Amino acid sequence: MSQTITLYVDGACKGNPGLGGWGAYIITESEEHKICGGEAETTNNRMELTAAIEGVLFCPTDAKLIIWTDSNYVKQGITEWIHGWKKKNWKDVKNPDLWKKLDSVCQGREIEWNWIKGHSGHAGNEMADQLANQGAEEMLQSLKQNANGIDASKKKAEPDWLLNDPFGLDLADAEDLDSPDLLDDDALESEDAVIDTSVASSVEDLSADAEVITMQTTAKNSLHPQIVITPATVHAQGPRQLILDTETTGFYFQDGDRIIEVGAIEMINRKLTGGSIHIYINPKKLVGDSERIHGITDEFLQDKPLYADIADTLFEYLKGAEIIAHNATFDMNFLNMEFTRAGLPTLSSVCDVTDTLAMAKAKHPGQKNSLDALVRRYEIPQRDRTFHGALLDAEILSDVYLAMTGGQVAFDIDALTHSDDPYAQIARGAVQIQPPVILPSETELEEHANWVKQFEEKQGTPCLFVK
Repeated sequence: MSQTITLYVDGACKGNPGLGGWGAYIITESEEHKICGGEAETTNNRMELTAAIEGVLFCPTDAKLIIWTDSNYVKQGITEWIHGWKKKNWKDVKNPDLWKKLDSVCQGREIEWNWIKGHSGHAGNEMADQLANQGAEEMLQSLKQNANGIDASKKKAEPDWLLNDPFGLDLADAEDLDSPDLLDDDALESEDAVIDTSVASSVEDLSADAEVITMQTTAKNSLHPQIVITPATVHAQGPRQLILDTETTGFYFQDGDRIIEVGAIEMINRKLTGGSIHIYINPKKLVGDSERIHGITDEFLQDKPLYADIADTLFEYLKGAEIIAHNATFDMNFLNMEFTRAGLPTLSSVCDVTDTLAMAKAKHPGQKNSLDALVRRYEIPQRDRTFHGALLDAEILSDVYLAMTGGQVAFDIDALTHSDDPYAQIARGAVQIQPPVILPSETELEEHANWVKQFEEKQGTPCLFVK
């Protein structure tokens, strides 16, 4: 081999699908290269794949490549799952064009694939992330210049959602049902949704999009990224739950340990809304040995805001919700301490708290009930937890909580039909009716049988809706 080249590749997407960008930070033995690009309508996964493809194509074919990506979807796809996809002739695989291209450009090369935790302060990964956002911004500017010529009339056909997600769980589009471990957040996309290929209907829409992109980029990449709040994509009515986790400098808030990261994701009526909040915080003390747990360094936290700077916004986001946490006493003690230091009420005084560790001990007495143990027990697809992260652990805990409480949904009509109108009321009364029995026609029975056959072929399991 003539030389060894290190690549950091990343993708970004405003919406999923939406405006996207890709970036590759390439370090040779003598110089550095930064390349990026974007697409008007794409998905996060496609941008992650494109970044890898373009990065590899940029390098000489005889060089040894060491590639770092924060997408387990890409890393495991190219090193493990792709062999099964080829054997099945790419059946039911999403993004087959890009997977085939990545496979092709990797042929005959010596490549070492590695995963790295995203947004953890690693300089190479952060640079690739900045390049990906730069690619998206450059694409947006190009679209603004050509906004009047965009054809916004075409839409992607809506799929049979019941065939793909019969239980209404909003399952992520796994590239292959034989590949259950789509581990990273980026894999949780829904390419089968109705996609409006129009980028904007006017210059004003594009300007609004530019502001959103700018806000998101600033939140991720500025010197003082205070709070990253992701708005909900699913709008539901009912009691608000926040699955929450924190990372700290140590175990003892009484001894001066501080919070360095907070992550929480929103759930309403047992349905994740897509909303979340994520913050890194400068604790004004060294992280010490805790770095071995969360991987967050003192250098990374140096330019992050103090807790007092973000306390008001975080308190407003959390208050009134039911906080769900694993070993909630630990998280709540730290949060109460931090909010008190900032001159605010304790969080436990304005929120109900559910401790999933206490739930697990009651449900599985005498057994291991750590988050990792529960993931194995409930056969939840595993993520890489070499380092703990607040938002990652919150996402894992949401799966664990739903699995532990399965079948325990309270059918509270008032909660499920909660209205923003304070004067709205629901009238109830006893109604005695004899519902008619409507039998299916022969044609309907035949269509149902065909649907069941398609379901069983796609899912590989017997269908519950046979009769």
